[in-house]
Amino acid sequence: MTRRELIDLCLSYPGSYEDYPFDDYTNRSGGGTSWTVMRHRGNKKSFALIFERGGLCINLKCEPMRADFLRGALPGVEPGYHMNKAHWNTVRPDLVSRADLEAMIEDSFELTKPKAKQ
Repeated sequence: MTRRELIDLCLSYPGSYEDYPFDDYTNRSGGGTSWTVMRHRGNKKSFALIFERGGLCINLKCEPMRADFLRGALPGVEPGYHMNKAHWNTVRPDLVSRADLEAMIEDSFELTKPKAKQ
């Protein structure tokens, strides 16, 4: 899966958009691949952060017990890089099945989506 395909997969969720909040820093610091942050339009919360670190990676939010389970069950899932290790996993798309990846993205999207008003 390419970076663009991963971004497009995240964009298939309603109300999502891509953001590049660290471009100024990346450009000033002399290069590197910028982070693509996938957000909800309704609350601007991020549900996926796509970056390169020894290959394509995506950070996804996850319930803590599930996050720990996935790290032990699936190669290519580790504690979130530059994130809260209890609530975020870093996933290498080339090391997990498409079905598992899609399920983890959906979980992250649902955990971070805007709350319904009462």
